[in-house]
Amino acid sequence: MPLDRKDLLDLDDFSSDEIMLLLETTSAMAEILSRPIRRVPTLRGKTIVNMFYEASTRTRSSFELAAKNLSADLVNVSASQSSVDKGESLIDTMRTLQALGADMIVMRHWEAGAPYLAASWLDAAIINAGDGWHAHPSQALLDLFTVQERIGTIAGLKIVIAGDILHSRVARSNLWGFGKLGAQVVLCGPPTLLPRGLAEIAETESRITISYDLDEAIVDADVVMMLRLQRERMASGLLPSTREYCARFGLSRERMRRARPHALIMHPGPMNQGVEITPELAYSEQAVIEEQVTNGVAVRMAIFYLLASTPERLA
Repeated sequence: MPLDRKDLLDLDDFSSDEIMLLLETTSAMAEILSRPIRRVPTLRGKTIVNMFYEASTRTRSSFELAAKNLSADLVNVSASQSSVDKGESLIDTMRTLQALGADMIVMRHWEAGAPYLAASWLDAAIINAGDGWHAHPSQALLDLFTVQERIGTIAGLKIVIAGDILHSRVARSNLWGFGKLGAQVVLCGPPTLLPRGLAEIAETESRITISYDLDEAIVDADVVMMLRLQRERMASGLLPSTREYCARFGLSRERMRRARPHALIMHPGPMNQGVEITPELAYSEQAVIEEQVTNGVAVRMAIFYLLASTPERLA
């Protein structure tokens, strides 16, 4: 069963059934990755382009591996090595890639909404690999898959997402994903690092809670997801100091004892160890951070497979 949509831009307009289809397909892809030979001919003859306007290690590499495991032809393009440096517009760049034969374009861009603009102009599928502070749907899907694989369900869980919520596209997509599958999501951080209007949203969404106290938020949590303090996006004056931030919102062994005994520790990476999380916890038995990275390949294989399985793309 294919996804009845051309693009993957975020999870806000996905139904719970569509998310579950992606997770079920990810399970099948994970089984393929467990074999001695991990490559299947599913997308042979299809062309996928990775078009990244921002630097990336985990996301770009996992999309690349996913495409190769499905036997697609893959082209990697960096904005710094393309005609973008000569002033070419976003739409002209995307239309050029489509004219060269791209069936799917994986796109990361520093501007929120850029993948939406590209999707409105192109017939090729656009997969949002992160746009500004807005969304990162494939990261949210791999987080959902990791929790489901470890705990067995998502409905009814208490998910704490803590740290630099303001600058986190991961937090936004996870909020949609976990909420649609029935989890209670607690967003925790200093007031200056929480988006404006979030409290008003929480008042109307029963599954969203806002907290400014990590010690309080973490009580009885099933999952604690720490976010990187994005100092490269930080405007002056948002925090008194990194030391104070670490003291109040850093995850330590003592704080983690407030969560459920076998609660999972997650982080989308890259980590600032010693800031939002101690090295001791980052590599503890409760941490599934490396599993998140591993599961990213299977999730992105599932995305490619389902988007490529629409009747017009199978022709």
